[in-house]
Amino acid sequence: MPATPAWPPRSTPRLFVEAPLAPGPRRIDGPAAHYLAGVMRLKAGDPVRLFDDETGEWLATVAAAGKRDVMLDVTELLAEREAVPDLWICAAPIKKGRIDWMAEKACELGVARFVPVLTARTIVDHPKLDRLRAHMIEAAEQCGRTALPALADPVKLPALLRDWPGTRALIFADEQGGTSLAEAAKPGPAAILIGPEGGFTDEERAAIRGLPQAVPVSLGPRILRADTALAAAVSIWMAAAGDWR
Repeated sequence: MPATPAWPPRSTPRLFVEAPLAPGPRRIDGPAAHYLAGVMRLKAGDPVRLFDDETGEWLATVAAAGKRDVMLDVTELLAEREAVPDLWICAAPIKKGRIDWMAEKACELGVARFVPVLTARTIVDHPKLDRLRAHMIEAAEQCGRTALPALADPVKLPALLRDWPGTRALIFADEQGGTSLAEAAKPGPAAILIGPEGGFTDEERAAIRGLPQAVPVSLGPRILRADTALAAAVSIWMAAAGDWR
């Protein structure tokens, strides 16, 4: 059945797949197959939305649903891969649960790249990237994204600053204050730097402020937790310079 405003229904399951999509058969196994057949109880002819972070979002129908796998027939491209604002999040990893939440919300809010940054007061030196990516995928499945944020390997703050791209603004959420983020946000390549739960050291703060591309900003009169700061800063930037305008 061809796509129309009423088809597929809004309740259609939406699933990320690793390999690029194209018209034709596609086998789904593992937890995804259990979700489609065991949880959603799909049967032959039922629709499924698929996206692959490369080509866009596709409509498929169930050809056969078994206990171990589900065979789909991919039929139609529903939407090209979305274009997202060129905004990175550079954030110090925090404890489990909250760093997962940060990855999830970065995806939902439309961030293009997530960079874990190791600082002097970072609590978690080895964030589990597979787990963070899983949270991003789940968020993308729920919020309708067709482009996943790129997830970079952890980098130490001095190396991040040393190799910083000359054309990318580094918006520094500084507890000691700065200009208004709404005023500082400009269209174009940018990143938001969020510190650890204990904040940056004086030496780190001086090194960041010494970067020509750095723009120290304030996130208001209260000191925010790292995860709250991420959500607040990205929301302000998206409203001022991103795709919320």
